[in-house]
Amino acid sequence: MFVHIGMGVTDYAGSKNLFLKALEPLGVGIVMEGQHGLGIGSSGKPALWLFQTTEAPAPFHLAFAAENHQQVRDFERAAMEAGGTDNGAPRMRGHFHPKYYGAFVIGPDSHNVEAVCLRPEG
Repeated sequence: MFVHIGMGVTDYAGSKNLFLKALEPLGVGIVMEGQHGLGIGSSGKPALWLFQTTEAPAPFHLAFAAENHQQVRDFERAAMEAGGTDNGAPRMRGHFHPKYYGAFVIGPDSHNVEAVCLRPEG
């Protein structure tokens, strides 16, 4: 449904650091960067645009697909090391979906960033 999503951040450097480190285990990185923002994605296609804003944005929840449970754990570890705040450690969340394994981290602008795998471990 979406081609890409744009997300304003007041702490561009902190958000860039958190997103790049947290999403690296998922195979996501910088696709392009200009003076007004950063395109993050995989396979040469930016799916998330981060851009500097002076107004505090409303908190946003964004979930990224992980191929396996280890990627979810690696996402959470990297996000925490990059300054994220824990909002739900990696675990099964059967109330969302029978195979839902996810982790949640709050970023510099209070955005709730998640990695989720919908496959059984193994």
